[in-house]
Amino acid sequence: MSSLPRRVKSEAKALTSEDDELPSFLNSSSESEEEEEEWEPKSKIAKRPRLPKKNEAKTKKVAVSRSAVARKKVKKVAIKEEVDVSLPIAPAEGNRMQLLKPKEEDVGTKPRTLNQKPEVPKKMEINSFQGKNVKSLESDEKPSTSVPVVGNQVKHEKSEEDFAFDEPPFKKIKSTTCPEGKPVKNLGGNKVKEEFEMNWDIVQALSEITNVEPWVCANLIRLFQEENTIPFIARYRKELINNLEADALREVQQALEELRTVAKKTHTMIQKLKKEGKLSGCLLTALLNCRTLEELDHVSAPYKTGSKGTKAQRAKQLGLEPAALSLLQNPMELNLFSYIRPNTKGLLTIQEVEAGVQHILADIFAKDKDTLDFIRKLCQQRYICIQSTLAKVSSKSGNEKDIDKFQLYHEFSCNIKNIQHHQILAINRGENLKILTVKVNIPDGVKNEFCWWCVNERWRPKQFLKPELMRILRNSVEDAYKRLIYPLLCREFRSKLTSDAERESVMMFGRNLRQLLLTSPVRGRTLMGVDPGYKHGCKLAIISPTSQILHTDVVYLHSGQGFREAEKIKRLLLQYNCSTVVIGNGTACRETEAYFADLIMKKYFAPLDVVYCIVSEAGASIYSVSPEASKEMPDLDPNLRSAVSIARRVQDPLAELVKIEPKHIGVGMYQHDVSQTLLKATLDSVVEECVSFVGVDINICSEILLRHIAGLNANRAKNIIEWREKNGPFINREQLKEVKGLGPKSFQQCAGFIRFNQEYIKTFCSSKKTESGSHALSTKAGAQGKKKSKPTPCALRQPNPLDQTCIHPESYNIAMRFLSFIGGNANDIGKSDMQQKVNAVIQKEGLEGTAKRLNTTVHTLQLIIDGLTQPEGFDIRTDFDKPDFKRSIVCFEDLSVGTVLTGKVENATPFGVFVDIGVGKAGLIPVRNITEAKLSKVKKRRSLGLGPGERVEVKVLNVDIPRLRITLDLIRVL
Repeated sequence: MSSLPRRVKSEAKALTSEDDELPSFLNSSSESEEEEEEWEPKSKIAKRPRLPKKNEAKTKKVAVSRSAVARKKVKKVAIKEEVDVSLPIAPAEGNRMQLLKPKEEDVGTKPRTLNQKPEVPKKMEINSFQGKNVKSLESDEKPSTSVPVVGNQVKHEKSEEDFAFDEPPFKKIKSTTCPEGKPVKNLGGNKVKEEFEMNWDIVQALSEITNVEPWVCANLIRLFQEENTIPFIARYRKELINNLEADALREVQQALEELRTVAKKTHTMIQKLKKEGKLSGCLLTALLNCRTLEELDHVSAPYKTGSKGTKAQRAKQLGLEPAALSLLQNPMELNLFSYIRPNTKGLLTIQEVEAGVQHILADIFAKDKDTLDFIRKLCQQRYICIQSTLAKVSSKSGNEKDIDKFQLYHEFSCNIKNIQHHQILAINRGENLKILTVKVNIPDGVKNEFCWWCVNERWRPKQFLKPELMRILRNSVEDAYKRLIYPLLCREFRSKLTSDAERESVMMFGRNLRQLLLTSPVRGRTLMGVDPGYKHGCKLAIISPTSQILHTDVVYLHSGQGFREAEKIKRLLLQYNCSTVVIGNGTACRETEAYFADLIMKKYFAPLDVVYCIVSEAGASIYSVSPEASKEMPDLDPNLRSAVSIARRVQDPLAELVKIEPKHIGVGMYQHDVSQTLLKATLDSVVEECVSFVGVDINICSEILLRHIAGLNANRAKNIIEWREKNGPFINREQLKEVKGLGPKSFQQCAGFIRFNQEYIKTFCSSKKTESGSHALSTKAGAQGKKKSKPTPCALRQPNPLDQTCIHPESYNIAMRFLSFIGGNANDIGKSDMQQKVNAVIQKEGLEGTAKRLNTTVHTLQLIIDGLTQPEGFDIRTDFDKPDFKRSIVCFEDLSVGTVLTGKVENATPFGVFVDIGVGKAGLIPVRNITEAKLSKVKKRRSLGLGPGERVEVKVLNVDIPRLRITLDLIRVL
């Protein structure tokens, strides 16, 4: 049924293509009228659940006469762009791409429509999918992880009839054998309509910006359109994205959003200008060439309402535009004296007329795409530097402390190609505080060469110019450069450097946050959390190995009562058999640490061997007064809640840190200076990725943790908890479909990240069977009037051992076939026998051979093998570092050059890594001292740099006591 709109829309486009000169996005005004005429009744259009019958639709469309089309030149917004932008591409022979062919029945029934379909414009031709990419995707015998599975399944949502009428006509065309593996170019989304046709191809543009292969970009656009989450794509669609990591996917997603924003704003501007009657052919082309918001602002600035207009606009209003164009096209017939009007301001003298012509020409030059491309290319070849100096105002009246912070940038100059991201952010902050003055320096040679090229090449007049007219042309070029092009270039350079630096800052924050969230949990210990303080005392909280609050108290360690309070602390530690103290790193942290270290060294807590660690308390105070904390710990004072949070951060960092807004965790660089929208989106995505990849046990996890699983949100998490409270624990993943608001798409996204403890479920089911059996015997008579609406879950549901693994339900049939192939049993998942059987088959057949035999991809098979062989309760965080437990302390004054210490990475930035070495001030390992040879070969790294939580051995290179700065050298990673 979905093939209908393709034929209908294709025919409509074919009928109008010869008459329409303007691009179809300009014709949106008549879309609703046209649809009301052709599709009746109106109510059907509003709902759009199904299309009219085929025969009706055909007759109505064929009946549209050509004269009727000619009368309405403005027709159908979505027709032209959708066909152009959304053309599905399939690999073809000879390393070329071709359109997927329509179905046979369409060819037979509508030959005229297909024959008349216009060719794809040149800008939309797909020539970037190189042979290697095509080859890698032509393996039709290897379908993706979304091979159809038996029973109730997610993929039913993708049936073509369920999609809205408004979607691009070719969106759902796929090859039958390998629906996921082709580089199908499907641009367009459900939320942001992709009907915005530009003079550039979005796949090509995305590929150039992100350096990702075009076929991967095309697949990612489609995956994001279908509302797939980054964790789901990164784990279960690896073959479509060339095994990209989550960070790279986020980068592509952000770049795609930026391009869509540009396209959307461009078309809004075009509609506005068209309505005001200001839209010309040249302006239209210039707008459609814009790839960034800066370019769009530059082109559209003169036409914005509310301003008094540019010099060029005022000159045009005086009627000088014909003179300016004549100077370039037909200068022999130009007589500027004829434009003098004695009574008109701006045309009083020949000098004013010349100035007006000059302004119009400068405006033409500055808006020309070829001219701007030339000057940009010229700048790439020359030395362009950014300079910062101490502002004159700030040197007279300013906070000396703030001025000293920017001492490095008082006389700073650097090539824009070599400048570091943190330097850009520092310069910007200094400029915002009015401490620094910043400018971009473009050498005079660029201006001279540009002016020569304009006069002698690009804007060379078609006829001989008189000397006075040549002078006007030269002045116009210089004016265009000095007044319009140079400021534009400066804005572009600054904007590009700032956006790159912001993006890097956000990505760095994301990487640090991931490392922090994936800190290895400390299981099986009773912990004492200490929130240090002076006047109001240190808050204590003792929590059990299962995170239950056992005791809370307040002790005053720093007001002369230390010895008396030591007795209370010892009594509590012995009473609860607690040998681990967790101290928050806030106010009075070092004094509290020294207090505990002194008692430990004296063996005061014997027979307990007490150790302590320092943990970041960033965000703990904000969380302690939040509604979530009040709901979780209603009877506790907010000050004591922060002590509980500090202890839990060591016990299960992920479960505790997700309760805090990520930007308050404080492992970033210039996080308050960057785009807060981008920062929040990235950090939320990182949290979702971490929680999803670790996985949650659906029957014991908190509502807050559930919110961050891919595909879930606050409402769905709440509904899951309510279902669990009402019906008892979930038995298998299929039961998630019974939860209110959790549809097929949400189930597809979240199912692979939800775990089930098989032992707990089996115990629950066996006890339920016993209860239901005895209950049935006792209430057999007279129970008809009170018939239960639902049978017990265990009557219909059975536990599935695969639910405890990372294998997605859509791959269960492949997993079962693999189990039968190796002679394994689903109940042996995670045992050594399973590992031996898998290894034996893989050694004999090979990974690729086994995948081919099972008709799946290598990525899917590897995921299945991991799921079957990982031990029960496997946690990916075991590969990450645990907190650094200590018994003694070092003071800042004890440090000397050459001292070797161990410490823990606190924060990572592009210029170096900050390490907590236990002296109250973090030391810095400059990035030049971090080399590949010093990094651990065993640990899998996402990048060359270190991340928060890693333990390192360092040597002190320099101690600057007045400035409290410690410079370190990295010896090795522990």
